[in-house]
Amino acid sequence: MTAPTLRRYLTQNSFDPDLVFLLEDIASASRLIAGLVRRGAFEGNLGAAGEINVQGEAQKTLDIMANDVFERECANSPRVAALVSEEVEEVTWLKEPQKGDYLLYFDPLDGSSNLDVNLSVGSIFSVMQVQADGDRNVLHNGRNQICAGYAIYGPSTMFVVTKGDEVAGFSSDPDTGEFSLTHPKMTVPAETSEYAINTSRARYWYTPVSRYVDEAVAGKEGPRGRSFNMRWTASMVADVHRILTRGGVFLYPADSNNQKTGGKLRLMYEANPMAMVIEAAGGAASTGQGAIMDVAPTAPHQRVPVILGSRDEVAVLDSYHKDAADS
Repeated sequence: MTAPTLRRYLTQNSFDPDLVFLLEDIASASRLIAGLVRRGAFEGNLGAAGEINVQGEAQKTLDIMANDVFERECANSPRVAALVSEEVEEVTWLKEPQKGDYLLYFDPLDGSSNLDVNLSVGSIFSVMQVQADGDRNVLHNGRNQICAGYAIYGPSTMFVVTKGDEVAGFSSDPDTGEFSLTHPKMTVPAETSEYAINTSRARYWYTPVSRYVDEAVAGKEGPRGRSFNMRWTASMVADVHRILTRGGVFLYPADSNNQKTGGKLRLMYEANPMAMVIEAAGGAASTGQGAIMDVAPTAPHQRVPVILGSRDEVAVLDSYHKDAADS
């Protein structure tokens, strides 16, 4: 039996028709960005752009190009009222907002530091809705997401999407570019023996994270009684995709170096959408103090700690944070 196309899946799974159009625009942007990534070395686009974005991070040329693609493709939808991008300081309003219009949040090229070494990168997106006619508030709780997902540009280009009930993965045909369902009903195993964290930051970690990693490193002889593997790619999309396909836990926690900024990863277009994907797949997503999607946003580019993946391991980390708070 032929695998369902992205459009067929969306229409058969009760996605609103206007949301189908927007998701097809996001998928189209993903295909175009995948092409830019593939051609980057030939066209001299892998290096730095010489600009600093709103995050205080050096932009890559492809960061800017990917953002332009996202904006151009997704502005086609008459229901999109605003764009909130990692690469743009201010919210981009496309129209006078009406109740039910879409608010699109996105990281156009996550993990771009990996471009020069030819590792997987991706795009992350989240969709929410305007709450009332004329309402220009874009700071909505993550539970208000109506859809979220990501694209990953690796050996194959994949598009992963959820509206909260299940997670579906689509692969792009290299000849036609069409996305077909190849990974239906993706789930995160409840238990895992794999974790992803940037160990170069170990000197900054607070006690709960140090405790967790020390116990994992101790392996069978330690208090956890089993061996763990550590994986880290410096691309949230790549790390989360691995967890979604085979289990694991991803950590970019608050530490003594990033505490003043609230953490490292952005709530609205990184943490919230990935939390929605992981929870819909049976996993959990936490700041260490509570669920990511329960965080009340205060700014479009707000940062938060992120701990997400296999449900049982996130619960262990939450308990370690509670122990530290109670001591």
